[in-house]
Amino acid sequence: MSNFRLLAGEILELIGGEKNVVSLTHCITRLRFSLKDGKKFNKAALDKLDGVILAVESNNQYQVVIGNDVTTVYRLLVDEFGIKGDASSDSEGEADGKKGNLVGRLFNKMSSILVPIVPALAGAGMLKAFLVILSTYHFIDTAGSTYKILAAASNSVFYFLPLLLAFSCAKAFNAHPFVSVAIVGALLEPTFTGLMAKQGDIVEFLGVPVVLMKYSSTLIPAILAIWAYSYLERLLKRLIHQSIEMVAVPMLGMLIMVPVIVIAVGPIGVYLGDGIGAGIAYMNGVSGMLTGAILGGGWTLLVIFGLHWGMVPVMLNNLALRGFDTIKPATAAATFAQAGAAFGVFLKAKDKKLKSFALSSMVPALFAGVTEPIVYGISIKYKRPLVASLIAGTVAGGFIGSMGTTVMAYVFPALTTLPAFMTTTFAYYLIGIGMSFTLSALLTYLLGFDESLGEQPKAAPQNTVASTPVTSASSQSLLPGITLAAPLNGTIVPLTSVKDAVFASEIMGKGIAIFPSEGVVTSPVNGVVSKLFHSKHAIGITSDDGVEVLVHVGIDTVRLNGEHFASHVNEGDRVTTGQLLVTFDLEALIAKGFDVTTPVVIANTDDYQSISATEQHRVNNSNTLMTLFSATV
Repeated sequence: MSNFRLLAGEILELIGGEKNVVSLTHCITRLRFSLKDGKKFNKAALDKLDGVILAVESNNQYQVVIGNDVTTVYRLLVDEFGIKGDASSDSEGEADGKKGNLVGRLFNKMSSILVPIVPALAGAGMLKAFLVILSTYHFIDTAGSTYKILAAASNSVFYFLPLLLAFSCAKAFNAHPFVSVAIVGALLEPTFTGLMAKQGDIVEFLGVPVVLMKYSSTLIPAILAIWAYSYLERLLKRLIHQSIEMVAVPMLGMLIMVPVIVIAVGPIGVYLGDGIGAGIAYMNGVSGMLTGAILGGGWTLLVIFGLHWGMVPVMLNNLALRGFDTIKPATAAATFAQAGAAFGVFLKAKDKKLKSFALSSMVPALFAGVTEPIVYGISIKYKRPLVASLIAGTVAGGFIGSMGTTVMAYVFPALTTLPAFMTTTFAYYLIGIGMSFTLSALLTYLLGFDESLGEQPKAAPQNTVASTPVTSASSQSLLPGITLAAPLNGTIVPLTSVKDAVFASEIMGKGIAIFPSEGVVTSPVNGVVSKLFHSKHAIGITSDDGVEVLVHVGIDTVRLNGEHFASHVNEGDRVTTGQLLVTFDLEALIAKGFDVTTPVVIANTDDYQSISATEQHRVNNSNTLMTLFSATV
């Protein structure tokens, strides 16, 4: 976990620090930041971080593509670095994500609403698909209680989808989440639903006609309702005295919004949803091949710019209204085309690291439908694999669309989700994705690519040292201490006094800092260089005793991108205590206004019972800087 903590800290530093972050969300592979000042987003430096596949700026949203370990990094940023883990606003300033063109803001908002509920949708969709297979082949009796219990589990997410959306929308629109759920919940309450014998029945509310609609499994009414309520709530909070706000705002909110929804917002949303579904059906009727080709070829481009979430409501709307969707099967052509491109690179590449990355990135694409590592680590970087995948996706998408291929649930296209596509068009789906994978691999191999373009893809950081639980000191005795030599000559500074909240709070680990008297860093231990940052301002060493030491020269010196720094070792090199690691121009750093105070941190602090720092005021590299004590029962 310590290496992921280092990665999280570096990412935070390269986006302008904690104070520059308005909010943070994540999807399957990428962190999505809303920043106050987008100019502090250091894309060039982020791209070079080990563990980062690519940094992307799109529609005033700042994304850092991590891959499969994105959840670990996200949790560290939220739990240990105090970053807001939702889309709530910051009272101190406006996020860049609230600026820009209307279309970009709309897609960003849709992403923040839908990303949190996608796992529930995907899980319920797969369960529904398996139940269809089990009942079709008579493995389960549809009249039995077992089937009905499992059916309830698979249907609940879709039936109560408006409630999930209400909660998610409340966070996105900065409204009270539980009041929002209560408002939308009125549309599903039995007393209200009991008024309708059939869709379109008319009743009245205080003499105003109300057209009754079915709201279960719908999307747009809930989104429109909570968007409208967010404005009403802010207005009520301005008008109502704080002493009665807790009761009066929710009461008036429900009193006003529920009638407004059933009179105006709800019917508009339902009819709009019906219109979208009819439009998709019309497009497929005119030319399913053209529609499929556009989706199969263009989906990867939408993924690159983070716009693909804007299509999710349309897919969910199709499933709710018609029981099937024709968009998702066509997008599967893009997914398998990326996997094919990775396979083509694996077959063609001579560099072993590139072959290994191509093969490893193909696995999540084939079995989980996650293509971002391929898109950013291979396709964009080497250009021709992207061209090959777009051609293959267009051809295969056209075939899938022309056959009217359908899916019965919302899932990510992958080999593991095949049951969701087992409708009457399943054979066409298999042919289409097979065609996409094969054609993309073949074109990638034939077109070739320049392996010298950019640096080779980087593997995600691995947790190299397992943490050992430490029990109370009363039941233990301390093992002999592990000593660390001072890596710099200079004056001792308490770590809590460092002018960087990340280090001063000891989130990165406990340790001590040195104000250097010369620009020389030497190894404090015998061990291996486990991490050498691209900008050479920081280096990690794992000692032969398992101590993970981070030496970070100066504060915010990463912005120099290596200027005034020189490394004398490489990542993976064995080093001995006192061996030269890094040199830097101390005078130049001070002249440019950088704080050169250098934290020396134990990244795996939790592995030790206690850490004792030197009591000397000044140290040189022949002195002991810290002593670490482990515990044994």
